[in-house]
Amino acid sequence: CPALPRTKFADVTAETYPVGTRLHYECDNGYRRRGGQKPGIQCQSTQQVASWVYREFECIDDKILLSTAPRTKLNVTQKPERKTQSPAPQKQENLSEFDRKDFCGPPKTIPHASLILAKQYYVGQVLHFKCQSGYDKRFPTSGNRTCKKVNGKIIWTPLDMRCTNDS
Repeated sequence: CPALPRTKFADVTAETYPVGTRLHYECDNGYRRRGGQKPGIQCQSTQQVASWVYREFECIDDKILLSTAPRTKLNVTQKPERKTQSPAPQKQENLSEFDRKDFCGPPKTIPHASLILAKQYYVGQVLHFKCQSGYDKRFPTSGNRTCKKVNGKIIWTPLDMRCTNDS
């Protein structure tokens, strides 16, 4: 997809990500990545099911020595959640059979880390925009953009929202 046009004063999220998407985690202020660990994850299709492939990653408090920091391990591959395994299944459970092989659901949350959206997107990606607090004076205050192929050209659909504080 072409570069995503910048939307001032808006936060961007997604509920599904096409196979091939790469994202990375960034430790929050006051925390740092444990040495030798990689922050990247990738949506891959294995045996007709799309899932995130994780590496071991954790953010530790700057004040704690590495030798005493608690460890949080991630599974190498996130399996699709089943309703019987979790009282609060991820939205991926609601994806159709087609979507489960071509799109990953939301990635896992990691304590003291934020997920950074990719700068490269694929056809079919839907991004959700919402005005940041204090910048929602005009309706609508949220909207979507989709990367589509139209007449042989790959485009982002228009975003029918504008975030402003009227100053």
